This record gives sequence, structure tokens and C-alpha cells, in this order.
Amino acid sequence: MINLILLLRKILIALSIGALFAATTACNVDPSITGTGTVLNTSAPVPVALLIPQSDENTQEIAISLENAARLAMADLGNIRIDLRVYDTAGSAVVAGQVAQQAVDEGAKIILGPLFAEAANAAGLAVTDEGVNVLSFSNNASIAGGNVFVLGQTFDNTAKRLVQFAAAQGKQRAVIVHPTNVEGEFGRIALEKAASRSSLAVVASQTFEFSREGVVNSVPLVRAAVEIEDADLLFLTSTTAGALGLLVQMLPEAGINSEIVQYAGLARWDIPAQNLELPGVQGGWFAVPDREKLARFSARYEEAYKSKPHHLAGLAYDGIAAVGALVFSTGQHALSKGSLTQQAGFEGVDGIFRLKHSGTNERGLAIARVENKQVEIIDPAPTSFGRAGY
Repeated sequence: MINLILLLRKILIALSIGALFAATTACNVDPSITGTGTVLNTSAPVPVALLIPQSDENTQEIAISLENAARLAMADLGNIRIDLRVYDTAGSAVVAGQVAQQAVDEGAKIILGPLFAEAANAAGLAVTDEGVNVLSFSNNASIAGGNVFVLGQTFDNTAKRLVQFAAAQGKQRAVIVHPTNVEGEFGRIALEKAASRSSLAVVASQTFEFSREGVVNSVPLVRAAVEIEDADLLFLTSTTAGALGLLVQMLPEAGINSEIVQYAGLARWDIPAQNLELPGVQGGWFAVPDREKLARFSARYEEAYKSKPHHLAGLAYDGIAAVGALVFSTGQHALSKGSLTQQAGFEGVDGIFRLKHSGTNERGLAIARVENKQVEIIDPAPTSFGRAGY
């Protein structure tokens, strides 16, 4: 059973809604900061539009998983009723804008989705004059703002967690290795921004063309940067689908000893699990959600739908659960910007999270280390945003 808790702390008294869902007493939201958001009829089910790419052959599996997770969350809301209305974006930004407007015309009070950044941006623009907020499944912070929020794990959030942990361990001088693409640049910027707010210094950044030849050519340059700058930390922004495998093979072979220089990844090194077999990731750090909570959600999902959830499915559950919790605690102004961005945040299927006024989010993450081809949690995820760094 999932104990999903809304951490609203206007006063420190918790009220529960069943065994699966709880919220604290209602916050008195300052009308001056409510921003956009329609007024709800709390005596009727809340109309929520779910925008997913149902007819896009490349993302049908994700779309099914997102809808299933949303319906699972609805079942856990006790007396809070959600009228979920599903709209197909077809994986198109143009269609996403059209169905977002259709959803609002048909009475939707908040939009959950779409999946892709361009589609989420289009949906937000389409309904920006309607006072309806969009909780996108994207992790692209560049689209956040106004009436658009991103629920996905952002580079900034992961970088902040890794940098703060590294600084606390006494690391002082870091080199960043990243590809010359959008993802790599976003990762570099996030790490540099996080470091600028800590005692850790980024002493060099080494780029590489996104190709095997590009990686090979960059390796001696990375080694030279580490040696010249006397670095004690090496950040890799690459994913498994990127150059991670090649980097963690070639950099140690080039003489960057992981016993002297700490390796750390901005991406998950345990997806897919085969990554954990790579010699170069042994001893490396990366950030992960609360694995125990996520395992409970996955088990619940599998029991209900006889299949494993996509790793993004929890975002849909979180979105519905947050809406339900706010309706319970805040009433007719539950979906205003002020309510959505209350400071205490929410407890989701893989840990705490909160939405920021900028439209981005913060999520509580654990720090993991690869030991003997297994994931070992060396610094657990926080359980509230009262902890230092959050």
C-alpha cells in the first residue's frame, strides 16, 4: 500500500484520508500569490484533462502506463473525486495545443501532461488566457514558467543534490565532461550553477563531439585537465543512450584512477541494470529517487495491471495525487499557482517533491554508489524539505 502524504504544514497537524493518501489541514493561501487557476466547485468531481500521445506508435507504451498510473492514483483518493478526461496528442505539439484548448472548452480545470516539451509548451500557450495550469511530464526546464510546470526530474535538481553531497565529502575541484549537444550543454550549465552556490569549484569543462571518434579524441584532453587542475571529482553528463559506456571504459584506461578522482554521473547509472556490470562505474556516484517508495508503487501497479510501469508512470500518479490533496486541503482555490507551489511540497511515489514559482520542481533524491555491481545508497533521500539543502 502506498502511503502518499501531502506535506502541507501551515499548522503542524496532520489529517489522514484512508491508509493510502493523507493531507494536513488546509492552508490559508494568500490571495495575492494565487496567480492563475480556475475556481472549483468542490461539491462536484474535479475535471482533469490527461494529455498523452496515445496514437504515436513510438510512445504508446508510455501513454498506457501514464494513464494507468493516473487511474491508480484516483482510486487512492478516498472521498476526493476526479473526472479524468483523456486526450490524444499524437506526439504532436500542434495537436497538443488543439486538444488542450478543447479540454478547457469542455470544462477541464487543470491539464496533466503532455509528455514532450514542445507539446507541453504548446498546450500551455493555448490555454494561458483561460487561467488553467499545465502539469507537464517533461523535465525540460526551459519550457517552465507562467502556467506551465514540469514534473520530470530536472538537471538543476540532480546537479544541486550531487554538488552539495560532493562538497560535504570534501571534494573541491571538479572537471565536467559533456557532449556538444543540447542535453550536454544543459547538464554543464546545471552543474556550474550548482557549484557556484557551494564550496566546490568547477575548474574545467571538456566537450566532445557526439560520436565514437569524438569521445576517443576527448579522452587525453580530459586526463590533461584533471592532472593540470589537480581535480578530485569528474562529472559525466552522458546517459547510457549517449556515451556513458565508452567514457567509463576509456577514462580509467587513460589513467584517471577512480581511487584518486571520484567519478559522478548526472544521469542514472542503474538504467539499464546492465550498466552496473561496467568496470568504470564501480565506486561512482549518481542520484536516485527513494527506491523503497518506488518499489512499493511498482508492486502496486503490477498487481493492478499485470505489467511493469514505465519509469515515467509515477509522474502521472504524483500529478493526480497532488491535485486530490490540494482539493481536500485548499478547496475551491486548490489549483491556483499559489496552492500548487506551497513550500512544504508533496510526497510522491518516489519521494518528496514540490513545484516552484518558476515552473520547475525540486525532488528529494538519494545518493547512490556502485559497489560490486550493485547499487548502494550512501546518503538517503530526505523525507521533508526542512533538511539542509532543500
